[in-house]
Amino acid sequence: MKLMPFGSALNPSSSSSLRPPMVSTALPPCHARVEASRIDQVWKTIRLNHSIVNFRRLNHLPSKLNYPESVINYYTDFHGYQRRRTKFLANATIEYSHDSHVSDVIRSQFEGNSLGATLDVIYRYSKVYTLLGNALSIVSISLLAIQKLSDFTPLFFIGLTQAVIGGALANSYVAGLNQLSDIEIDKINKPYLPLPSGELSVNTAIQLTSLYAILGFCLGWSIKSWPLKLGLFLWYAFGTAYSVNLPLLRWKRIPALAAFCVWIVQGAIIPILFHLHAQKYILGRPLLLSKHVFFVSGIMSIYAVVAALFKDIPDVKGDKINGVNSLASQIGIKPVFWLCIGLLEMAYGVAILIGLSSTRFWIRLIMVIGHSIIGFILWRKANLVDLKNNAAIESLYMFIWKLHGVEYLLVPFLRF
Repeated sequence: MKLMPFGSALNPSSSSSLRPPMVSTALPPCHARVEASRIDQVWKTIRLNHSIVNFRRLNHLPSKLNYPESVINYYTDFHGYQRRRTKFLANATIEYSHDSHVSDVIRSQFEGNSLGATLDVIYRYSKVYTLLGNALSIVSISLLAIQKLSDFTPLFFIGLTQAVIGGALANSYVAGLNQLSDIEIDKINKPYLPLPSGELSVNTAIQLTSLYAILGFCLGWSIKSWPLKLGLFLWYAFGTAYSVNLPLLRWKRIPALAAFCVWIVQGAIIPILFHLHAQKYILGRPLLLSKHVFFVSGIMSIYAVVAALFKDIPDVKGDKINGVNSLASQIGIKPVFWLCIGLLEMAYGVAILIGLSSTRFWIRLIMVIGHSIIGFILWRKANLVDLKNNAAIESLYMFIWKLHGVEYLLVPFLRF
């Protein structure tokens, strides 16, 4: 006999139709009670698994459902038993309504536990991977201003915390505004993102992004450090110009302006203005930029240009449809891909040469060995990427952001 598909039993509205047909019976009461107990246990298990499916769906967990072998075996045995007997017990549904109530309670508990799913959506909407990278860069460039252990004072940590929070708010605002401006494009390029997938409503996204902007401006207004004030203002301003679809704006449509927007944050605001904030308004030293800061600004400028160009490579299809003239959509994926890799390898080569020119052995050791390893790993990974596979390209893009973080880990040691 053909076994009824279990998938259909996962719909609560169909559970009554899938329940074994009940007809009058002349079974002895003891047999009827045993059969009723067994069937009720089976349906409790099936309905509980239905609740688990809903829980997995809400929390983006694997949806594959494996019923206990005992349930499947008994369900098969039940159909065999039904064929062998012409009558079935009528009172097997005595506790059905009670079981339905229990299942509804369990399901409501699973569905009510949505805090983790909500936080996951906000996490992905805010692009925390860039937030963490920028926080690391702010901490690192601030530590470069430290000259002696006595510089580590409570005032230093307060000023550093202000800078990190301000940068995090600006970063989250820019990431949110960019996604709000690109919903139609992302439906083609990245349908898994919170907005195009429908996991996050547009109104909620607007509220979150507005909150990031308001908090950032309040923080900037409350502090007395003009480098930090200016840095936050420029971060918000260029982030808005990059994304918002207004006349003379939405600079991401023009490759040169798109790269400039990313550079102004990664190559100027963070390494220069945030460093001056630490040097002048935390440590009270003159506003002077050392050669180390210029080196960091230079190498991070290359990272910024690479990030601006590389992130458009997987988006070529959607960009062409929506009229975004990225460099990758104009000259092709492969040339832009290897241009980005070449720029990074060139930056590592320059870092190695500067390291070799240092008079301090430990600086030479860190600069030469560190950048040699980074350059080798990047080159090896780049040669393994399938340029027809967007997932592989995005994976390397994320890896470049990790290298960006590693570079900032080396910054406090750059005292050549």
